[in-house]
Amino acid sequence: MSLGIGIIGAGVMGADHARTLATQVGGAKLVAVSDPDEARACEVARANEARRHHTDGFALIEDPVVEAVIVASPDHTHAAMVLACLRAGKPVLCEKPLAPTVAECRELIEAEQRTGRRMIQVGFMRRFDPAYAAMHATLSSGRLGRPLLMHCAHRNAVAPGFFTPEMSIANAAVHEFDVVRWLLGFEAVAVTALRSASKANGALRDPILLLLEMQNGVLVDIEIFMNAAYGYDIRAELVCENGTIELGRPAPNLVRNEGGEARTFPGDWRGRFSDAYRLQLQAWIGGIGGKTQSGAGALDGYVATQIAQAALRSLASGAREEISPDASLTG
Repeated sequence: MSLGIGIIGAGVMGADHARTLATQVGGAKLVAVSDPDEARACEVARANEARRHHTDGFALIEDPVVEAVIVASPDHTHAAMVLACLRAGKPVLCEKPLAPTVAECRELIEAEQRTGRRMIQVGFMRRFDPAYAAMHATLSSGRLGRPLLMHCAHRNAVAPGFFTPEMSIANAAVHEFDVVRWLLGFEAVAVTALRSASKANGALRDPILLLLEMQNGVLVDIEIFMNAAYGYDIRAELVCENGTIELGRPAPNLVRNEGGEARTFPGDWRGRFSDAYRLQLQAWIGGIGGKTQSGAGALDGYVATQIAQAALRSLASGAREEISPDASLTG
């Protein structure tokens, strides 16, 4: 029997989740889509054989055919939608960020705790990416010794005109914040953000360089470059006592013409992480049936937002910002 899934938000992410559910994932069926733009909600629902569409996310959550919810609406709506899912007793997969502020994340953690079970998964899909999973397995084996340094790069071809330095951190770097914690098994204790002096990209002035200091002494540098021009490119390398681990990357296409050859990269995240999104959805659905979840939880969403807010303060001040997790939440 298939689990009835409702999706809140019929934009790029919501539509992608709908297609993946309809064509690549077992054990669940898309039954409803909501979006303030009724035509768009109807289009995504019809294209993926969902029975219903709504213009209000709260109505979708209350719809009796919906048993679990994916929140892919704008960031500022996440906290309210997730809280409504908890009150309705429906498991929820929320796209990052869990919420834009630490206070909202804390409220969601406390609300989930009152349900007595895990209800929230946050869409940090890199944990399910085969290349990151292989990196995690190699590090966990211990054969390369302790990690010492980590280098990361998050490059996008072209950022939208409205993109800001703050969005580079809150909407892009949060993926690195989560996957670094997951790989290393330690928390970040401080962050420093440095902005490029380049004015080539106007107010964005990217790339931005972030330095995370981890509890175990590992230093992690993260380059965020939203206008790298050549394509979407994600890189990571761990430097350990007895060797290094570099993130495996899907081979870019090799194009030969006009007497030369060139490699082409994906235009955006969908080409690079399609497997990760599919595996994340399948694991989430399987976890609901089995009462266990393997992906990022509400606490992981809280910590990612906390690091992002500290990085934003550092970006504004130029100073190193310490990160102190709330002991009442982290234990």
